[in-house]
Amino acid sequence: MTTHQNAPRTPRTPRRLGTTGPSVFPLGLGCMGMSALYGEADRSESIATIHAALDAGVTLLDTGDFYGMGHNELLINEALRTAPAAAREQAQTSVKFGALRTVEGGFAGYDGRPDAVRNFLAYSLQRLGRDHVDVYRIARVDPDVPIEETVGAIAEAVQAGHVRHIGLSEVGAETLRRAAAVAPISDLQIEYSLISRGIEEEILPTARELGIGVTAYGVLSRGLISGHFGRDRALAPGDFRGMSPRFQGDNLDRNLDLVDALRKVADSKGVSVAQIAIAWVLARGEDIVPLVGARRRDRLDEALGALDVELTSADLAAIEEAVPAGAAAGDRYPEAQMAHLDSEH
Repeated sequence: MTTHQNAPRTPRTPRRLGTTGPSVFPLGLGCMGMSALYGEADRSESIATIHAALDAGVTLLDTGDFYGMGHNELLINEALRTAPAAAREQAQTSVKFGALRTVEGGFAGYDGRPDAVRNFLAYSLQRLGRDHVDVYRIARVDPDVPIEETVGAIAEAVQAGHVRHIGLSEVGAETLRRAAAVAPISDLQIEYSLISRGIEEEILPTARELGIGVTAYGVLSRGLISGHFGRDRALAPGDFRGMSPRFQGDNLDRNLDLVDALRKVADSKGVSVAQIAIAWVLARGEDIVPLVGARRRDRLDEALGALDVELTSADLAAIEEAVPAGAAAGDRYPEAQMAHLDSEH
């Protein structure tokens, strides 16, 4: 397995988020798991992981104001306050908003009204301890509010200096076009991995036509194709994967069979399963920035090693044979959550 623990870092070529967005390190750090959905996380290790990411050159920190009901933004605030000044200055925040929560931790829909946008933003800036958000996006389209109104409100925040760039999340091609007609869109954040390739048919070509980049989350499918998820693994209470169709019964067995096939390709390259899966996403285009959801420094270090994996045409063919498009068993979210995805309609 290729890792770089305690090894000197080599410079990485930045990738730009679309034609109007910022230049960022070719991998971003998804911070959600440090606060929510995957069971308890170690706060000190989470902060140390953010510090290690910044030290390695990572610039984009991705969060949502509803991750732990503000916990994740406060965690990032603490990590940035305690980081060296140079690292703090290079950090760029990508924030999702709009999800409504209950005291019990449930989800109660989405709010994309302009007044709500301004309200969510005010709280995020306070929790993050910053005067601006680098990329701001609604997490899911509010079906009761035209996307033009939501994007228009973010555009006003850009004009006011509170937001640098406008992003979108999990939207389909038509919504992408409507939003781009209102204001420049830097990037679309959407799930994209070896076993989640639905964007390739229409959404990715549309984004490229419009000059919109992609920040790809779920590149390891929530650990499913990381090489670290065993068939008999017991999930912690509250772990989202306990409700995810891809982690259930026969679906899990079939999906881990795909991982076993991918492991053979990874072994032939002398790299880990996670590294070859991330490298595959990196190889899909310079306009794609994978977000890795590392909660620990060892997992971060493994992910960074993917930047040194060069995939030949023969490698790519072997990967395709091991994990063909559409081979995954089960949807990527439970049925109720799939209904909220504009990208799936």
